Amino acid sequence: MCQATAECCHSLTPLPELQGRGTEAPEYWVKAKRALTREDPVLAAIIRNHPGISLVCRGEPFYTLARSIVGQQISVQAAATVWRRFEVAVGRVSPGNVLRASNAALLTCGLSRRKSEYIIDLASHFDTGALDPDAWPTLDDDEVIAELTTVRGIGRWTAEMFLIFNLLRPDVLPLADIGLQRAVALQYFSGRQISARTLTRLGNRWAPWRSVATWYLWRSLDPEPVAY
Repeated sequence: MCQATAECCHSLTPLPELQGRGTEAPEYWVKAKRALTREDPVLAAIIRNHPGISLVCRGEPFYTLARSIVGQQISVQAAATVWRRFEVAVGRVSPGNVLRASNAALLTCGLSRRKSEYIIDLASHFDTGALDPDAWPTLDDDEVIAELTTVRGIGRWTAEMFLIFNLLRPDVLPLADIGLQRAVALQYFSGRQISARTLTRLGNRWAPWRSVATWYLWRSLDPEPVAY
């Protein structure tokens, strides 16, 4: 899946050794699968073709968001190399460790000056409490998106991926995601390009399980479970 803006997604490639990796499906997963299978024959076929796998939580909030910034606009291989150097430079990836690292140390990891600024801004938001993960369970999706997008380098798409993969929100429809657009075009419209309005209308059929539908449509393009 990818977005056609400055935020670039590498999430169809598994990301190894994520901190705090989860192993269990969300509690709503079976219920959502049953509902989608009953209501949508296209999704029913995709779900049947991908048994035994599910969405799981991937990593701690700060770690996940920092890695998403590092991976923007570069290849999967380059992102992995920069991330390994970043981990060596800061140690355990945490807001405090990032803020204690020198700007020169971050730049020598291969981060651009702008990405270095973005990660420092992210760390500052966590360090000051401007971003408070403990409060997010009480906020709805749009409120979390509004908070996350106050950070430089985090746009709506990155925030939506965070809702799906870290907070495990069940009903997110990332309209700007190219992977979702492509999967829907192939599965429902014989490959014809679709509009955001068409995708929204189709997505309404999947509510309140649009994250689950999106995840299975990604699977129709790449059977490897998505990591973010």
